Amino acid sequence: MARTLQQIQDSILSAKETQTELSGLTDSLTTNSKTSIWKLFIYVVAYAIWVLETLFDTHKAEVLDALTQLKPHTARWYRNKALAFQYGVGLDFKLIEDTDQFNNATYTAEQIAASKIIKYAAVTESSIESRLIVKIATEKNGLLEPIGEDEKFSFDAYINEIKDAGVKITVLNYVPDRLQLKLTIKIDPMVLNRNGMKILKSDGGEFPVVEAISAYMKELPFNGMLVLNHLVDKLQAVEGVLDPRLEYAKTSWIDTASNGYGSLKDIKGETLPVSGYFTWSLSNEEYKTIIEYVV
Repeated sequence: MARTLQQIQDSILSAKETQTELSGLTDSLTTNSKTSIWKLFIYVVAYAIWVLETLFDTHKAEVLDALTQLKPHTARWYRNKALAFQYGVGLDFKLIEDTDQFNNATYTAEQIAASKIIKYAAVTESSIESRLIVKIATEKNGLLEPIGEDEKFSFDAYINEIKDAGVKITVLNYVPDRLQLKLTIKIDPMVLNRNGMKILKSDGGEFPVVEAISAYMKELPFNGMLVLNHLVDKLQAVEGVLDPRLEYAKTSWIDTASNGYGSLKDIKGETLPVSGYFTWSLSNEEYKTIIEYVV
């Protein structure tokens, strides 16, 4: 960004003060009067620099605009735009005409931050047709969840406004995929009891196997690949676990035809969540994870 004329003059004056060769100027030439010859020279040079910097800014803006108009947008661009979406109850967030930027001139930094409700996004290409799949989620109380219906309606309109002409987009705003595990854990009975609880709790935590599963799920990036071997490795590192055996792993996701979860399907090695993220449970009978501890 171009500096102001005053900033440029001040930088020249500061540089002058550091040059010992200029200390020998006569009093008549070194007066601080604005009409002194050397001050006029500084003004002329500073003005020329200011004009040049302004031209550079104009040129940069024109080049960026040309790139925006001509360069095909990437999946990363669509992801960034999904995360940049703004929505606020009682606030009117609108795009600047003919741009993909929101007009935030009248809003505070706090309002702008609060309006960015999409906390997670992933964009992939469909394997069966020419279409982009945009997966989104927000976060509430530390848990991922879909955005509301009104928010989704506005998000769809936003994506349709900024997308490239001819690009087909499907937005997935689903509740999490369900994950069901069946584990047999051989334990050291000196460290863990038959319920998987630590015998000594001095180092914190009570059910380290459950905590390890939770930690692994939290470490998965949004739309990250669930790799069963990595989960087993995580369990193998738990103190008191001698041999973790994964009997099976199953998953289910939203069936758009019924608007409910489909039947659980076996996971063979690894899988990507359709919604972008998973949920698992030790209590929900529909997809309850079973952990059996043996000696």
